[in-house]
Amino acid sequence: MIKKKSHMKWSWIFMVLFIVLSIIDIRFGVLGFICMTVPMYHAIKGRGKIHCSHYCPRGSLLGNFLKNVSLQNNLPKNLRGKTVKNILLILMMTMFSISLIHAGPSFNRIAFAVFRLMMASLALGVIMGVIFKPRTWCQVCPMGYATGLIKKAKDKKEIEKSKDAA
Repeated sequence: MIKKKSHMKWSWIFMVLFIVLSIIDIRFGVLGFICMTVPMYHAIKGRGKIHCSHYCPRGSLLGNFLKNVSLQNNLPKNLRGKTVKNILLILMMTMFSISLIHAGPSFNRIAFAVFRLMMASLALGVIMGVIFKPRTWCQVCPMGYATGLIKKAKDKKEIEKSKDAA
């Protein structure tokens, strides 16, 4: 298998650029959809959670900038479980869906809804990164968890296909 080069040393620039551009003009908030779709694209293509370990701008930002202020505590085991990840995924999806419904067809309001979701998850990531280790958010990230679920489902489907072919 070809080893993919990690961009984690510098991909944080995209997150900062997204924030700055969105503050200057909220319409840039729709660029947050890229952060939501790229991990799914990789998962659907069978690459699993490669986005998390090689490309994620949020993970890069947290890892590069919180290492000197983090208390370096481990995330308690009960917060790493499927229950917490499922709750967080459902909560984020619900929060985002309600925001999009309230936004209606207004492009600016949709952009703001995306920006608000991105900032809420970044704020939570920063808080967790200071209290625990810098990339603690990555352990419970709804996008990472969702891509893992897609990978599992895809693997299961391929196993069933190979059993049927045999």
